[in-house]
Amino acid sequence: MTEKSFLFGNTLSELKEIVTRLGFPGFTAAQIADWLYKKDISTIEEMSNLSKKVRDTLSEHFEFGLTNHSKVQVSVDGTKKYLFPTHNNKFIEAAYIPEETRSTLCVSSQVGCKMGCLFCMTGKQGFQSNLTAGEIVNQVRNLPERENLTNIVYMGMGEPLDNLDEVMKSLEIFTSEWGFAWSPKRITVSTIGIVPAMKTFLENSQCHLAVSMHTPFDDERKKLMPIQTVYPLQEVIETIHSFDFGKQRRVSFEYIMFDGLNDTPRHVKEMARILNGIRCRVNLIRFHPIPNTPLQGSSEEAIEKFMVGLNAKGIRTTIRASRGLDIYAACGLLSTKELLKK
Repeated sequence: MTEKSFLFGNTLSELKEIVTRLGFPGFTAAQIADWLYKKDISTIEEMSNLSKKVRDTLSEHFEFGLTNHSKVQVSVDGTKKYLFPTHNNKFIEAAYIPEETRSTLCVSSQVGCKMGCLFCMTGKQGFQSNLTAGEIVNQVRNLPERENLTNIVYMGMGEPLDNLDEVMKSLEIFTSEWGFAWSPKRITVSTIGIVPAMKTFLENSQCHLAVSMHTPFDDERKKLMPIQTVYPLQEVIETIHSFDFGKQRRVSFEYIMFDGLNDTPRHVKEMARILNGIRCRVNLIRFHPIPNTPLQGSSEEAIEKFMVGLNAKGIRTTIRASRGLDIYAACGLLSTKELLKK
């Protein structure tokens, strides 16, 4: 018996191909999309405006495709880390971060990661597999706090633009009228700077972009992030420079602060030089040590001084609040121990 595919996670154009292949009328695709992304159901049988024959045929070939979380950890600050099983018996984590005026879900795009950044827990697992669009969207769809959600950030496990096709499909589902109908201004996709994929993302989506910088100097960045040898920061910056972001769309630079490594006045000066002319924001992030890394986080005083220095040079800079530390949900700390157990 052939394994069934999943309906959830298909775009409208893919659903049109499916209904054509199965011999259903074209409008059936829009009806299915409506049930998948607008209604709170979890079985094909519940799609009540489809004929019994259509539902039976769909059930022969497809499963609905939703997956509930299998575990949740709650931080003292209200952050929650949800563990989701994937269709191939792996695990990923999603971090829910409630604040006074907004609630954000940090979604994963891969199981593990192949980028090997020195400061990241996920990279320590190595790469396991890409998530499908359905598995990415499922993290939002099956979030118990979904009704409170105001923002989505692709900053969980994995490098989103290393899984470009499925990430772009998930963004289409989130932002299309036939899907979740979210404004792209409420979604941010993070990347360490895979230039060709970044160009594709910029040209085909209106969502915000966040670039992991962490130092403006090539030699230091190579030590922190091996990707620097393939796509140097200068190439990343030039790509962003050449792109018209318009008034609504935002680009930000993520900057984890490491003691004595990237927190000096020399770094402030070089950051201001290379970011000159780009309408952007810099997010300074406290580093929380992970096992087997020589890196140490900068002092509060150094972080504050760095922020003041960049702001004085006209680069809008803020310090990101650390959340979910006690449950390892903070930036760079997502790593499913469940994988290692299995």
